[in-house]
Parts: sequence; structure tokens; C-alpha cells
Amino acid sequence: MRLKQINLAGFKSFVDPTHIPVPGQLVGIVGPNGCGKSNVIDAVRWVLGETSAKHLRGDTMQDILFNGSGQRQPVNRSSVELIFDNSLGRAGGQWSSYAEISVKRVLARDGEATSYYINNVHVRRRDVADIFLGTGLGSRAYAIIEQGMISRVIEAKPEDLRVFLEEAAGVSKYRARRHETELRLKDTRENLLRVEDVRAELEKQLEHLQSQAEVATRYHELQAKLRATQNLLSLLRKQEAGAQRARQAREIERLTLELEADTAALRNAEKRVEELRARHYRGADAVHAAQGAFYEANAETARLEQELAHVRENRQRVERELAELRAQSERDRESLAAAQGSLAEVRGERSRAEETLARREAALRSESDKLPVAEEAFRATRNRYDELQRALALDEQAMGVEETKRAHGRQTLDQLAIRAQRLQEERSALQPADAARLAQLYEEIAAFDRELQRLRAAIEDAEQELPRVDGAWRECDAAREASGQHLAGLEARRQALTQLQERLARGANTAGWLEARGLNQALRLWQEIRIEPGWEDALESVLRERLNAIALEHVDQAGHWFGEPPPGKVTVFEPARSPSPSAPPMAGCEPLLRYITCTNSGLEAVVRDWLHQVYVVADAAGGLAARERLPAGALMVTREGHVFTRHAVSFHAPDSELHGVLTRQREIEQLGGAIARAQPAFEALQRSAGIAEKAVEQARRRLDELRDAVNGMQSRHHALQLEALKLAELDQRMAQRLERIAAETAENEAQAGAAATGLQLADRRVAGLQGEVERQRTQLALATDLYRRAENVLELQRAALQQTREETQQAVFQKQSCDNKIIEITNSINAISENERRLAAALDTRQNEYAAYDETPLQQRLQEALTAHAGREQALAAVRDALESMESALKATDEERHACEQRLEPLRERIAETRLKEQEARLNEEQHAQQLADAGAHEDEVARQLEKGMRPGALAGEIARLNEEVKALGAVNLAALEELTAARGRKEYLDAQSRDLAEAMATLEDAIRRIDRETRERLQHTFDEVNRHFSEMFPALFGGGHARLILTGEEILDAGVLVQAQPPGKKNTTIQLLSGGEKALTALALVFSMFQLNPAPFCLLDEVDAPLDDYNTGRFCDLVRKMSQHSQFLFISHNKITMEIAEQLLGITMQEPGVSRVVAVDIEEAMKIREAAA
Repeated sequence: MRLKQINLAGFKSFVDPTHIPVPGQLVGIVGPNGCGKSNVIDAVRWVLGETSAKHLRGDTMQDILFNGSGQRQPVNRSSVELIFDNSLGRAGGQWSSYAEISVKRVLARDGEATSYYINNVHVRRRDVADIFLGTGLGSRAYAIIEQGMISRVIEAKPEDLRVFLEEAAGVSKYRARRHETELRLKDTRENLLRVEDVRAELEKQLEHLQSQAEVATRYHELQAKLRATQNLLSLLRKQEAGAQRARQAREIERLTLELEADTAALRNAEKRVEELRARHYRGADAVHAAQGAFYEANAETARLEQELAHVRENRQRVERELAELRAQSERDRESLAAAQGSLAEVRGERSRAEETLARREAALRSESDKLPVAEEAFRATRNRYDELQRALALDEQAMGVEETKRAHGRQTLDQLAIRAQRLQEERSALQPADAARLAQLYEEIAAFDRELQRLRAAIEDAEQELPRVDGAWRECDAAREASGQHLAGLEARRQALTQLQERLARGANTAGWLEARGLNQALRLWQEIRIEPGWEDALESVLRERLNAIALEHVDQAGHWFGEPPPGKVTVFEPARSPSPSAPPMAGCEPLLRYITCTNSGLEAVVRDWLHQVYVVADAAGGLAARERLPAGALMVTREGHVFTRHAVSFHAPDSELHGVLTRQREIEQLGGAIARAQPAFEALQRSAGIAEKAVEQARRRLDELRDAVNGMQSRHHALQLEALKLAELDQRMAQRLERIAAETAENEAQAGAAATGLQLADRRVAGLQGEVERQRTQLALATDLYRRAENVLELQRAALQQTREETQQAVFQKQSCDNKIIEITNSINAISENERRLAAALDTRQNEYAAYDETPLQQRLQEALTAHAGREQALAAVRDALESMESALKATDEERHACEQRLEPLRERIAETRLKEQEARLNEEQHAQQLADAGAHEDEVARQLEKGMRPGALAGEIARLNEEVKALGAVNLAALEELTAARGRKEYLDAQSRDLAEAMATLEDAIRRIDRETRERLQHTFDEVNRHFSEMFPALFGGGHARLILTGEEILDAGVLVQAQPPGKKNTTIQLLSGGEKALTALALVFSMFQLNPAPFCLLDEVDAPLDDYNTGRFCDLVRKMSQHSQFLFISHNKITMEIAEQLLGITMQEPGVSRVVAVDIEEAMKIREAAA
């Protein structure tokens, strides 16, 4: 794949949609510091799946969104898109068929969720990672080198450096596959444990269900006896209930006649009561009318009395109000006189307040003129005080600084003396390394290198041999598997067809009947005849159930079976000993017999009889046309089984259980022949596969032995390397430490001299500053006294001014108070005058109202009403006496009616009671009948089982005994039999599942071993190749020296990787002792070594040339130009030498603060334009 373009929008400083073209193999990005160049590297890392905000130079993932500037608002969405040219189809997986691939990532501000797209299809982050697995590209891969990453690569921990090696080896996809396989293996183990737990529990359950099934069987037997006994008891009680119901019906009829006679007497008494009640109602109406007139007279009298009392109360109220109004008028006249006197007094007080206010305002002006003079004197003394105080503070500060320098100089001299003593002790304690042991180790390492080379060559030969024999074995095994599956399919098909034919031969309903008569093993007719293919339906349509006919030696044997006929259709026949005559030929039609062959000659006559005058016809149209030519009793049949007679047509349908029996029988015979032919071939393939498998096992054992030998040799070789490395590092560290101790001793002596000189100078400065500080303190004391006196004068003047202001304000308040009182008294006088006028009007109104209340007319009307009330009271007494006489007659008649009713009630109760008994007997009869019906028992059959003298009590005792037996069984699982069958089926299923899971575990474990083996081989090969390229590229970049990679462990899958590099002329033992430029060149040599083994589609370099001088930068550029033949390089640089190798330059500018923009320049095109212009 080749990178064509980078599209950004809203990503960090690229707020506007920005398109960065990548047309060539060498593209440089230039621009001033802070313009957003590194944001391009962050964008590529982010779109490839980076999830850590720290690696994108942010605190949270929201920091990649443009956060606004002075002229722009923040954006809510960020997206980065990489467009690749995949015209060569090198992309992995389902995307290999696309000529152009777009990888896009989008983030919104409203949430942390991010979205990935490939060719605008929403995908997972893992799908994006899968495309670049093993290519060196990814969020943390070695193909993207940002600022500072070069030093991190070379100084990385051995475990982190191994990640780059794995990416170069392309085993990251193996890691992912192994992880998935481990997860599946874990799930399979858990599933197997669960299945085993279920199986163990199911075995216990089967034992329990077996005992429960035995109890359930006994329970069903007892229940059958219990139901039979309950049916007998129900029938006896039903008969008893019927007799009881007949007796109660006769008693009801007698009591009903007696009730009807007493009811007639009651109706006569009720009639006379109704007549007397009507007369009583009329008398009551007259009483009500007289009573209404009496109540009306009472109401009129009460109303007049109440009205007279109301007039008297109003006269008294008006008299009280007149007295109150006269008293209020007198009080208002007194208040008016008092208010007029107060008004004169307040006006005098106001004149005196105005005079006082004038005096206070004059005093305030005088005091205000004195304040500025006092303030000016205070400011002058304050300024002099502040100046002297600042000068004193500066002198004291300078003296403190010099004293601090003097103390620091003394402390420095003490520390330098201690340091000199420590360096001398350390020089004495250093011991040299064992040079003899180091030389011996180098010799042993060289011998191990030669032996490892020999063993690896043997492994390569074995690895080439293993695929060949493994391929041969797989071919044999695949052929054997295919042959076995084919043979198993044939046998399974034959077995299924055979079982179906045997089940048809036994018959579903007649199996028991046939077995009782010894006919269950007898051959059926369809087993003894053969028919040409295509005519099976025709024969089945004609013979139907006779196809399943059974041959008997003599048909007369069936004469004994008519007393107990079979439960289904059964046909028996006797083989004929003489042939039957053939049917007469029919023009244009062939007999069905022509297509049939009998394996038993004795059946030919029987079949000929059954198919006499049965002809075949090609199709339905021919049958319809030829049916009129059929003789009596003849018929025609088509291939489909449709039958034609002279007067009818019968349509055939595959509704018989014998349908297809002839076709299946022929297929069984054909399958037998195919199995016989396939069995020898399968056995031969099985023998060949066994021989090939043994050859594969031998090759694998040989390869494993060689690998074990290499691993052991590598372990010993690695241990020697580490020991030699430690000794060399120790020796070099000692030499370097001695040099540093000498340098530190000289530096320490120089620092001690400088510290002593500084201490003497600080002593002289402190002495001079002490006299100056004393003089400044004397002047400050004098200025402080003047400042405080001026401050006191100012405070006194301010106090006097404040007192004068308060007195003036008080005079103003006094004058305003007098003005307010004058207004208040004036308003009061006006209110009193207005109230006098209202009281005079109210007195006139109340006097007129008093004259209107006169009680004489009301007293006359009251006397008239009392006279009418007495007359109406006498009339009411007369009608009440008449009503009482009517009530006495009605009461006597009603008592007579009540006596009749009392005689009827006992009769009704007896009838109701008798009817309840009759209903109870009928319900009992129906209940017992329903019990018999619910039990499915016929009364006639149960009645025949009743014995003479059988009593319900005895049957109830038997039922109680049976119930006790059922109860003694305890809790019964009635579904135990079904549960037992289901549990056994489930047990068989779980056994098969357990076997499948065990096989799956073995397969997964074998897959993990195979992945580990392939990963180990690939990693070892990659390590060796990268080490070789590293050892070649390092001298090329440095102009000499040597470098190599060392594993920190014996197992390459878990071991870390150490980098050992020694530039020309140096014998450093660790990479940390190199300079910054040397580290950068070493890291570039390592990264480019991985590139040579597994070139990534493109590589991003962010100012990796910063630590290099011009000479090393030139070497770096030559190497990049050479490697650009296989990979694209997109680099950021400030170095002019690096810029010169770019085919295209992309300028990043930030003319608008906080917003990055792109300017592209094609160098080759620019050179052509310049040459054309020249």
C-alpha cells in the first residue's frame, strides 16, 4: 500500500478541512516552531488507533479537538482520514480487492465515543489494526517516530524493545490469534467443567429417578384399585340418594295442599284490612288539614309578636346613637381649640431653629478652611519618613545578602573538604576486572557461535523436509477422511432404510397380534417381488395393503382367527402351486405384470391373480381415452398410480404407510453393492495414512530434538554473553570512574579556591554596610517623631470639623421637625372641622328615624290573630277523636290477619325444608353420577360388579385402607418415568458433548503449540536478520565501530532485547554512555534495520535529525534516500541538508493565530521551471 493523502478537519490547530498530498517517496514538512507540524504526526498516530491522550500530547482525548482562538469558536467534531493506493492488492483481509482504501476516525465533543471507518464503512478499532498487523504501522509501531522517540527507542526497556522486534517479524497477528485461541480454550475448559458437573449431577439424578419411577409404578397400581372401589361406592350412594329424593317429593305434595287452604283464609282477612285502612287514610287527611290551619294561626301570631319586639329594639338603638353623636360633637370642639394653641407654639420654635442653623453653618465654613493646611503638613512629613525607611530597608537587605554569601561560602568550603575525602576513599576502594576470565569467555562464545550455526543449518534442512512429509500425510488423511465419510454415509443410509422397512413389516397396530401367532418374522410380499424403476407408484396403487401380505402354507389356518380379528388390516395368502391363466391382451395397452419379477416362483400365480386384467397406460389422457374399451373388471394405471376403470377414475396420493416401500427396497440393494466396493478402498487409504503419519511424527521428533539442542545451546551461549558483557562493563566502568574521580578532584580544588576568595570579599562588604545602616536608623527616628506630631494635629482638626458638621446637621433636623409639626397640626384642624359637619348631618338623620318607629297598629293586629287561633284549635280536637275510633277497628282486623300469617309460616318452613332435603338428595345423586362420569366408568358395568349385601361402609373402609397405602408411599413424583427417559437422553447428549469438548481442547492446545512454534521460529529468524542488518548499518552510519542485539532470556517469546553499540574508538559498555547524536544514529540504525527486513508502507520522522551534525546528517540523508525505494518517507525537519533530499516540500504556516494551514511545493517541478526560465 502507498499513502496518497492525509485529510484533517478540526484536529488540534487544523481547524479548517485540510488536504495534505503525499505524491512522492520523499516528502518533507517544514515550518517555524509552534506552527503545528507535529500535529500531522499525532493525526496519523490517532487515526491508526491510538487511545492514550498522553501519547498525543494531551491530558484527555477531548484535547485533540480545536479549542478556539481569539477569532474562532471551538469546534465540536474532529476527523482524520488516510487515503492509500492499493492498486497492487497488498492490503490484508477483505479490503485487498479495493484499489483505494480510506481509513478514517471521527470524534465528537459531546462524548468520549469515537468512530472508525474504512471506505466509509463503520468498523471496529480492531479492524483498522488488522489491516496493518505485521507491517510496522500502528499506534505504537516503529514506523512512526515522533520528537524524542529516538532516544526512547534506544533507551527503552528490553521488554518494550521486543515489541518493535515482534512488529518487524510480523508476529503481532500471531499474538492476536494466540490470544483468541487462549480465550476459546479457556471457554472450552469452563464449558467442559460445567458439562462434567452437570453429568455428575445427572448421574445422581438418574439413581434418584429410578427409585422414584418404582414408587410411581406402585402408586399407579394403587390408584387404579382406588378408582374402582370409589366407583362402586359412588354407585351405591347414588342409588340411596335416588330413593331419598322420591320420599321427599311425596311429603312436599302433602304439605302444599295444606298451605293452599290456610292461604285462602289469609286473603279474606287482608281484604277487610285494606277497606278499613282506606277509611283511616281519609280521616288522617282531615286531621292534617285542621292541623295545617291551626299551625298557620300559630305562625301569624308569632310573626306579629316578633315584629312588635323589633320596633321596640330599633327605638332603643336610635336613642343610644343620638346620645353618642352629641358627645362626639362636644369632644371635637375641645380638640379643635387645643390644636390651634399647639400651632402657635410650634411656629415660635421654628423661628428659634432658623437662627441656630445660621450660626452652625458659619462655624462649619471656618473649620473646613483649616483642614487643607494640616493635611499638607502631614503629607510632607510622611513622604520624608517613607524615603528614609526605604533607604534603610535597602541597606539592611544588602547586608543580609552579604551575610548569606559569607555563610554559604563557609558551608561550601566544608562540603568541598568532605567531597575531596570521599573521592580519595573511592579511588582506594576500586578493583580491576578479571581480564583472563574475559578472554576465556570470548573464546567459548566463538565456539558456541560455530556450533549454533551448524545446528541451525540442520534445522533448516529438517524444516524443509517436514512440510513435504506433512503435506503427503495430509493428502492421505484427507482422502481417507473423505472415503470414510462416504462409506459412513452409505451405511447410515442403508441402516435407516432397513429400519424403516422392518418397522413397516412389523406394523404399528398389528405387531402384538402377529407376534402372538408367530407371524412377526414372516416375509412380506414386497420383500419377494421386484419392479422396474418408475412403476412403483402404479403397483402400490393397485395392490395397496396387499403389498404387506404374509405367506401361509395353508390359508385355512386363518379360520381360527376370526373370533379375535387383528386390530388393523392384515392380508395372508397361500402360494399357488399351479400357474394362473394370463389376462387377454388389450390393444395398445401392456399388462402391469410385464414390469414385475418374483424372487419366489410360488408367488407368481398369486401376483398374476391380483394383477389380472391390470394394464398400464402412458398418461392420464390415454387412460381417459381408452377406459371405454376396458372389459368388465379390468383397470388401467399410470406411472403416477392413477387408476382408470370403465366407469370411474381414482386419483393416487402417497397417503399409505407402505408408500415408497418398493423404491426403498431397491435402494437398499444398491447401497449394499456400493458399500462392498467402497470398503477395500477405504482400508487401503487408512493403511497409507498410518504410514504417512508415522513419517510426519519422525520428522517432527527430529526437528524438536534439533530445536531443543539449539535452545539449550542458546541458553548457554546467552549466559556466557551476559557474563562477558558484565565483566567488560565492569572494567570499563572502573576506568571511566577513575577518570571522573580525577576530574572531580581537580574541579573540587578549583571550587575551594574560588569559595575562599568569595568569603573574604563578603566579610569586607558586611563591615562597610553595618556603619551605613546605623546612620540611616538615626535619621529615621527623627523623621518618625515629626511624622507622628503632624498626624496628631491632622486628627484633631478632622475631629473638630466632624463635630461642627454634626451640630449643623442637628440644627437642620430641628428646623425640619418644626415644619413637619406645623403641617401635621394644620391637617388635624381641617379634619376636626370636617368631622363636625358630618356629625350635624348624622344627628338630623337619626331624629327622623326615631319618629318613624310607632307600635300602636301592630298591637291591634296581634289581638285579632289570637282570636282566630282559638277557633282553629277546637276544630282540630274534633277530627282527632274520629280518627282514633277508626284506628281501633283497623287494629282488630289486622290482628286477625296476622294470626293467619303465623299459621302459614311453619307450613312454608316445612315445605322449604323438605324441598332442601329433596334438592340435597338430587344433588347427591347428580354428584355421584358426575363422579362416575369423571372417572370414565359406565354405570351398567359398575352395577354388574356390585355384590349382593355390599354396603357403603365396607367400601369406605377399603378406600381408607388404599389411601393409607398411597399415603405410606410418601411424596410421589408422577412424572418420574418421563423424567427418567428424558434424563437418560440428556445423559447421552452430555456424554457426546463432553467428548466433543475434550477433542476441541486438544485441537486448541495443539493450535497454541503450533502458533508458539511458528512465532518462535519467525522471531528467531527476525532477530538474527535484524541483528545482521544492525551490525552492517551501524558501521555505515558511524564510519566504523560495531553493534549487536542481545536477548535477556532463554525463551525468545518472553525475553527482552538489549542494544550493545560501540562507535569507532570507544569501548563503552552501555548505551547510556553515548552522546545524544550517537544515540540518535544508533536508534536510526536499529529502526532502519527492521525496515530492511519488513519495510512498512510509509515512515514518519519528526525532527529525528535534530541531534546530528552536518556530517552525520549527510549520512542519514543518504540512507533515507536509499530506503525510499521501498517505503515512503514523510519527515519533519529544520535542517537544510535534510530538506534538500525531499521531492516535495509541505510548508505549515500559522498566519492566523492558533490556525495551521498547508502550502505545498514540488521540488522537481520547481527545478524544471527554473531551468526553463534560465
